Amino acid sequence: MMTQRMMPATDIQIAICGSAGDGTIAAGEILRNVMAGIGYKVISFDVYPAEIRGFGKCIARMRITTEQAYSLKQRSDVLISLDDSHAIPHVGEVRDCGAVIYESGSIRPVPEGGHISAHILPGQLPYGVPLRELSEKATGANKSRNIVALGYLAGLFGLPAQPFIEGIDGKFKKKAEVARSNEAAFQEGYAIGQATYKLDDVSFEPVARSAGNGARVAMINGNAAVVRGCLDAGIETFFGYPITPATSIMERLAAEMPKRGARLLQTEDEISAISATVGAGYAGARAATATSGPGLALMAEMLGLGVIAEVPCVVFVSQRGGPATGMPTKHEQSDLHMAVYGGHGDAPRIVIAPTNVEGCYRCAGKAFEMAEAYQVPVIVLLDLYLSNRYETVSFPARPPFEPDMTRYAEKGELGEGYKRFRVTEDFISPRAVPGTREGMHVATGLEHNEPGRPNDQPENHQAQSHKRHQKLKAALRHPDFTHYKRFGDEGKVDVGLIAWGSTFGECLEAMHKARTDGIRCAAMKVVMLSPFPAEAVAAFMDDCAAVLVPEVNYQGQFANLLQANVGRRVERLDRVPGTPMPVEEILQEIRRLTGRIEARRPVRVA
Repeated sequence: MMTQRMMPATDIQIAICGSAGDGTIAAGEILRNVMAGIGYKVISFDVYPAEIRGFGKCIARMRITTEQAYSLKQRSDVLISLDDSHAIPHVGEVRDCGAVIYESGSIRPVPEGGHISAHILPGQLPYGVPLRELSEKATGANKSRNIVALGYLAGLFGLPAQPFIEGIDGKFKKKAEVARSNEAAFQEGYAIGQATYKLDDVSFEPVARSAGNGARVAMINGNAAVVRGCLDAGIETFFGYPITPATSIMERLAAEMPKRGARLLQTEDEISAISATVGAGYAGARAATATSGPGLALMAEMLGLGVIAEVPCVVFVSQRGGPATGMPTKHEQSDLHMAVYGGHGDAPRIVIAPTNVEGCYRCAGKAFEMAEAYQVPVIVLLDLYLSNRYETVSFPARPPFEPDMTRYAEKGELGEGYKRFRVTEDFISPRAVPGTREGMHVATGLEHNEPGRPNDQPENHQAQSHKRHQKLKAALRHPDFTHYKRFGDEGKVDVGLIAWGSTFGECLEAMHKARTDGIRCAAMKVVMLSPFPAEAVAAFMDDCAAVLVPEVNYQGQFANLLQANVGRRVERLDRVPGTPMPVEEILQEIRRLTGRIEARRPVRVA
């Protein structure tokens, strides 16, 4: 049995809530970077509206710990209100003895029930601060209320001021005057915070700094980790079209790829993007594109061409709420069916899904390896929560990715009799990229024979279809890649959790809480979704009295995929709230299943 996880000495969640234009997200960015720089582990996720500036709710949430956490908590320890109308609905999310920091000096009459102080619950500790007044005193304007609130937070909880000053300077490094005024705003809030008698029990314990082993530590989100993985894997070409929440992948690559001699082009639409990506992959370049669900739907036909022509390329897909335009700024995991099965005909492809920000980096780099090794499009399936979630991540000192895994045609295979699509023992055909001497061949979207010429004879179509499917099985043994992993109790357990993507973090937290309650529980993350690791998943299920599959889509798409490959019943927990699934909801279901299992066990007679 694994040793019980120790609870972290510091485990504080802070939520900053305001309207678009209040600087909510900017304050959250400074806070998470400062806390990560001090040495804390941080998980952060921002919620923002689809509306233009001046409308809609923004929330910056971050969990700050001394030990690694895997998800945000359902209840925060501190709520900072920059706009009461948006923050009031979230007062109930603050735990007992938690703190609520708010504007105490309104400059206009407030309707009954319109001020947050009327909604603070018994047991919560209120801290009214004249944020507007302090901002105007420091800067002559009220635009720095968010920075005053940060200063008050730091002063109240005894956090060092200097890292925040450096963080503000870094945020506004191109605007020296703005940086100086915000420093003054921070100091005003800090002084008031230090002078305030603290009533709550929120406490930041000192954090030990590790000596390090040459690794690169960064506070980074999933999309930025994808970019770093692409660059470390030696990406050569990228074609893309903007779409939330994948756009920042293209934006970051546009800034970095030219420095390395690589090329990026923004195309006129997603069809052009995938067409150019397949073309570049055919030419021998490490090529990729990035999109979300609506874009992936448009790419389906050209992905089929990549499959039948056996062209390596990578597609990063960050899922969002759907269908159609759906909810562009909300979280969902509802594109799994399309990623695995989308397209006409039998069009097998590799689909992998990271479960955390570090996994985004590793999956990005490994996707290029797999695309080349198995001569197929590879889809890396993220989601909005993972794309935009920040974590403190330690990257390896040297890129862990192979620069080229292509099975090139050897001299004896080339020439007049060259068979680009030859059926080999391992089903991987000898590849010649354009320009290879004596490597001329036909590449077509039509079914073809081994040399590549169109051929629709039944026995040929059977053989080539078999080849295209069978070669992908080797991906289940791809080196230095976590296809799946088990956590928690070993051997037989009452409840086993199986999850994919970002929801696995919530499952892992729920599993730890269940084990603390004395429930024998284990969890398995599945990263390789296609081809599916059926044997490993079946072996895990053999150890479980009940298997629970939580996921953020309505149909239970991963449960469908699991049952189709393993042929066993699972318990489903399907939700589409537009937000990550609460840990407590998963834990409640674990307890329900445990109670059902206990009720069925025979009673021992003394």
